[in-house]
Amino acid sequence: REQPAVAVERLDGVTRERFLRDIYPRRKPVVLTGLELGTCTAKWTIDYLSQAEGSKEVKIHVSAVPQMDFLSKNFVYRTLPFDVFVRRAAEVKHKEYFLTEDEKYYLRSVGEDVRKDIADIRKQFPILADDVHIPEYFEKEQFFSSVFRISSAGLQLWTHYDVMDNFLIQVTGKKRVVLYSPRDAPYLYLSGTKSEVLDVDNPDLEKYPLFVKAKRYQCVLEAGDVLFIPALWFHNVISEEFGVALNIFWKHLPAESYDKTDTYGNKDPMAASRAIQILDRALKTLEELPEEYRDFYARRMVLRIQEKAYRSDYG
Repeated sequence: REQPAVAVERLDGVTRERFLRDIYPRRKPVVLTGLELGTCTAKWTIDYLSQAEGSKEVKIHVSAVPQMDFLSKNFVYRTLPFDVFVRRAAEVKHKEYFLTEDEKYYLRSVGEDVRKDIADIRKQFPILADDVHIPEYFEKEQFFSSVFRISSAGLQLWTHYDVMDNFLIQVTGKKRVVLYSPRDAPYLYLSGTKSEVLDVDNPDLEKYPLFVKAKRYQCVLEAGDVLFIPALWFHNVISEEFGVALNIFWKHLPAESYDKTDTYGNKDPMAASRAIQILDRALKTLEELPEEYRDFYARRMVLRIQEKAYRSDYG
């Protein structure tokens, strides 16, 4: 069976200085509590949210099942006025619906032009942005995006990694977050940035036998909690209640490391993409050899990669 979950450390009232000195360099998730987040935690009721941003159209994910799967795309995109969407997302059973009366809703804010513009709450939801005080634990020029999110109760998002550090600020409602270290990538059955294992609580171990080796970290986020998710850490988010959250992504690598066309913060850094293309060409070249030789030289390549590129100091 799976290993028991390791509880993510919770720390109260952490200053910027302490975060940067003691916590950030460890590159491990941590829940920060007691931070000053502005009036949003008290103010953002369903009524207030509906009124504040009115009937402007938002594009949302609608899913007939609680576990949303980005690989098989088991959801549809629909458009609703924001106030209608908020009320529907807060319901358990719907009188009006697209797919089923107990469908789940999910909003992940995007820029005006998804291909070019980055999510920024100040631009997409300016009235709500005024209620939020974002913890400034990084330099202003490192800021990448602020992603406004609303989820139905019971909704589960697929396991994935992002290439930037981020804060997940839980403004209202409650979430359970399951995380896995970048080191456990070999056990997560990856397809690009996403894991094929949808149900992390009851995985299909016949299909995914290595998944039991992945060390599971877990936390519950209450309103006002902030989860630091270091870049490359896999995370799976379950909304235990209807809730509103805000993700803040920032660049901790030199700006030129990132893909200029990345508006979501999840495209691999330029050098990593180039390395993967080179590796694919190398593997294609190996196909010129008979199987016995291909196997031997592939193993030598793996050893060389481990020797040259693996870290030896992973805790």
